Amino acid sequence: MAARLLLLLFVCMTLSEAQFPSGQRLKPRIQRDRRNIRPNIILVLTDDQDVELGSMQAMNKTRRIMEEGGTFFSNAFVTTPMCCPSRSSMLTGKYVHNHNTYTNNENCSSLSWQRQHEPRTFGVYLNGTGYRTAFFGKYLNEYNGSYVPAGWREWLGLVKNSRFYNYTLSRNGVREKHGAQYPQDYLTDLITAESIRYFRSSKRVYPHRPVLMVLSHAAPHGPEDSAPQYSNAFPNASQHITPSYNYAPNPDKHWIMRYTGPMRPIHMEFTNVLQRKRLQTLLSVDDSMEKLHNMLVETGELENTYIIYTSDHGYHIGQFGLVKGKSMPYEFDIRVPFYIRGPNVEQGSINPHMVLNIDLAPTILDIAGLDTPADMDGKSILSLLDTDKPANRFQVTRKPKVWRDSFLVERGKLLHPRVEGKEVSQEENFLPKHQRVKDLCQRAEYQTPCQQTGQKWQCVEDASGKLRLFKCKNEGGGTKAFQRGVVSHQQPISIKSQLYLPSSDACNCDFSDLLPTNVRPSITRSFKKKSFFSKKKFKAVKSYSRNRYSRSVFELNVYPGNHSVVGGAGQNESQDEFSGMGGVEDAAAPSSAVKVTHRCSILSNASVKCDTGVYKSLQAWKDHKLHIDHEIETLQTKIKNLREVRGHLKKSRPLECDCNKYLYKAKLKKKLRFRGGGEGGLHPFRKGGAWNKKAWLQKEQKRRKKMRKMIKRIRNNDTCSMPGLTCFTHDNQHWHTPPLWTLGSFCACTSANNNTYWCLRTINETHNFLFCEFATGFLEYFDLSTDPYQLINAVGSLDRTVLNQLHVQLMELRGCKGHKQCNPRTRSVELGGRAHGGFGDYRGPIWDGWKG
Repeated sequence: MAARLLLLLFVCMTLSEAQFPSGQRLKPRIQRDRRNIRPNIILVLTDDQDVELGSMQAMNKTRRIMEEGGTFFSNAFVTTPMCCPSRSSMLTGKYVHNHNTYTNNENCSSLSWQRQHEPRTFGVYLNGTGYRTAFFGKYLNEYNGSYVPAGWREWLGLVKNSRFYNYTLSRNGVREKHGAQYPQDYLTDLITAESIRYFRSSKRVYPHRPVLMVLSHAAPHGPEDSAPQYSNAFPNASQHITPSYNYAPNPDKHWIMRYTGPMRPIHMEFTNVLQRKRLQTLLSVDDSMEKLHNMLVETGELENTYIIYTSDHGYHIGQFGLVKGKSMPYEFDIRVPFYIRGPNVEQGSINPHMVLNIDLAPTILDIAGLDTPADMDGKSILSLLDTDKPANRFQVTRKPKVWRDSFLVERGKLLHPRVEGKEVSQEENFLPKHQRVKDLCQRAEYQTPCQQTGQKWQCVEDASGKLRLFKCKNEGGGTKAFQRGVVSHQQPISIKSQLYLPSSDACNCDFSDLLPTNVRPSITRSFKKKSFFSKKKFKAVKSYSRNRYSRSVFELNVYPGNHSVVGGAGQNESQDEFSGMGGVEDAAAPSSAVKVTHRCSILSNASVKCDTGVYKSLQAWKDHKLHIDHEIETLQTKIKNLREVRGHLKKSRPLECDCNKYLYKAKLKKKLRFRGGGEGGLHPFRKGGAWNKKAWLQKEQKRRKKMRKMIKRIRNNDTCSMPGLTCFTHDNQHWHTPPLWTLGSFCACTSANNNTYWCLRTINETHNFLFCEFATGFLEYFDLSTDPYQLINAVGSLDRTVLNQLHVQLMELRGCKGHKQCNPRTRSVELGGRAHGGFGDYRGPIWDGWKG
C-alpha cells in the first residue's frame, strides 16, 4: 500500500512539472509582459510657434486630436525664449545656468556640450532601457552634422538652423543635401514620412519594444516657405494685432524698448505678410499630426502612445513696435502651446498648472518608468494628469496637488563670474536714488556736522526736504558748516564712490617729491602720437553714430530707480530730481562766469548766457549748435579712446604691492586714489584677485573682432547693422515662395546685446506678476491681473520691502540646482505694501554685482 502511494505521488509531481514551467522560466515571461505594456512616446516640436498671437487657431486637425483626446495646459512656458538654450533645456531638463548654453552661438552643440550634457539627455536614458529611439528634424542651431548624438538609434538631424528647402541632413552620420522640389524636399513632409516609416518598421521587426520619436519641425520659423497648396491661405490674417501691437515707444521699459519707436507703414505691412506666411507653414504641421494619428490607429498603438505637442518658445510680430523676433521676457515670447494625450490622460480638459520646457525630460523618463535624476531641474507632470476620482463614496474632497507657482526666466549670463573665496562688493543700485541717499544718510558718520576729526562727508537736507551728500572741504575737523536750503557749488558725491575708498591695508607711499607740475601733457603725449581712428575713419564713425542715434527715442524712464538716458547729446539729468547721486567730482565754480564756448558762458547762478548774435540770427544759432554737437562727438570719441587706454593699464597692473598702484586723481586736487587690491577699494563690478592672463587674452580677441566688424560695416556702408544691436534687412529676394514681398528693402532692429535679464514669473491664487532684473541695472514689474498685455511698468508702485523679497526669491532661483531647489512655492507677498513672508526684515545686498 505504501509503495502505491509513493508511486502516485511521483506521477503527480511529474505531471505538475510537465504542465507548469519552473520559476526561472516564469520570470522572463512576466518581464516580457511588462515590457509589452510600456507606452510609446512621440514628441512633436515646432520652432518659434506662439500661443498669444493665435497660431493654434489655424491648426484645426491638431486641436481636434490633442484637445478632444488629451489635455491642454493653459500656463505652459519656456525658461529661455531662444532656440538653442530652450532646446538644450528640453533635452536635459535643466535651466540655462546649469547647462551653460546661453545663446544660439555660445556653447550651442559645442564640444563642451557634447562631453558634459549630451550624454545625459532623455534619449540616452530611454535608449538604455530598451526603447527604440529616433530623432527627425532640427536639433540645435550650431549642429554641424559630423556626428550622431548619443542615445539615438535612428538619426535624421538638420544641419544648422531651420530651412524648408535647400538644406543638409545628417542621416545616421552621413550628410545628404536636398534641393527645392516639392514634396520630396519639403522638410515638414519629409520628417513626417520618415518618422511614420520608422515607427511601422520598428513595430514590425520589434513588436514588443516601445518607441521614442522626436519630430522637430522647422515651421513656423523663417524663411516661412509654405507648401504650394497653402500659398493662398489666410489672406486676411490679423490675429497678431493685439493691444500691444505697435505700442511704442516705451520709456518705462528697458533700453531696446525705449530705443524702438513706432513702426513705419512698410514695417506694418511686413508684419501682416509675415503672420500670413507663418500660419501657412503650420498647415503642413497640421497635416503631419493627422497622418501620425492615423498611423497609430492603423497599427493599434494609439491607446498605448503618449503624444506631446509643444514649441521651443513663442514669438512677437509688431508687439511694442518690434517688427519680429523673440528673446523678450514678455508673455508673447515665453508662453507656448502644450498638449498631451495618452493612457490615463483626461480627455478634453484644460489644466491650469504651470508647466515648463524643463519638465519635458523628467516627464518622458517618468512615462518610461524611470526616476528623475537629481541634477534635472524640472519635474514630471504625470501627477497633474490624474483624474482625481474619489477612492470611495465617502471621499468627497480632493487632496490639492502641491506644485510650483514660480519659475525663472533667464537670458544671458553674468559678465564677470564670482571669484571663489572672495567676498564681492555689491551695490544696491536698483533702488530709487533718493532712497539710496536716504539709507546712506542713516549712518552715524554722515549725520554729524563737518566739525569732527576725520569726517569727509555730511548729509544735508535742503529746503524741499531732500537729502544731499556734501563733501567737507576742511577734512579732519573743519569749522565750515553747510546751511539748510543752500545749494553748494560742489558736486554731491555718488553712492558708488563710497566703494572706491582705500582699505586700511593699502600701501603707504610718499609722492611729495615726485609730484609733477603738469600731469596732463605727460599722460596724453604718447596717446596723441597715434590716433585711434584716422581722419577718414573718424568721419565715417561720426556719420555712422549720427545715423544710429537719429532713430533713438529721447525719453527718460518715469521711475527714478530706473533712471537712464537714451540717445546722445542734448539730454541732461536734473540735479534737483536726483540729488545726492552726482558723478565725477569737480572743483567749485568761481563766482564769475565760466566761458564754455567762444559765444556762451555759464553764470554764477547756474544760468547759461550767450552773446546776442546767437539769439537774433537763426543761422548763427544753427552754426553754433552744430559746433557744439561736433565738440560733443569729438569728446565722446576721446572718452572712448581713454577708456581703451584705461583698460590696457588695468590689464598691465603689477601684481605686487608697489607704489605704482597709485595714480594721480586730478591736476588741481593733487590727491592720490588707490586703484590696487583690497576689498574696500574695489569697484562693485570688479572682482578681486589676480587677473587671469588667458581670460584677458580672450577678451582682447573679442574686442579686436568687434572692431573689425565695425570697420567692415563702415567700409560697406552698412547702415542697418549697428554695434550692440540685432538688426535685419528684408528685401524682395528674401522669400522664394508665394506670397512674395514686392515693397522693397527695409531695416529693423529687434534686440540688443544688453538684453540680458533674470525674471521671476509667478501665478497663484493671489498673484500673477512678472518681475525682471536686467544686467544694466534696470527693473521691470508687471501685474498681469490688471495689465495682461504688460503695457505699463509698475515697479514704481513697489516699496523697498517688496523689492527686497522679490530680489531674494529671484536670486534663489538663479542659483538653484536640481528639482528639489528649482521648484519653489512662493511665500505670501502683499505687493505694494508689507510682506508677510520670511523676508520682511531683509536688509542685505540688493544686487549681485554684475557689470551693466
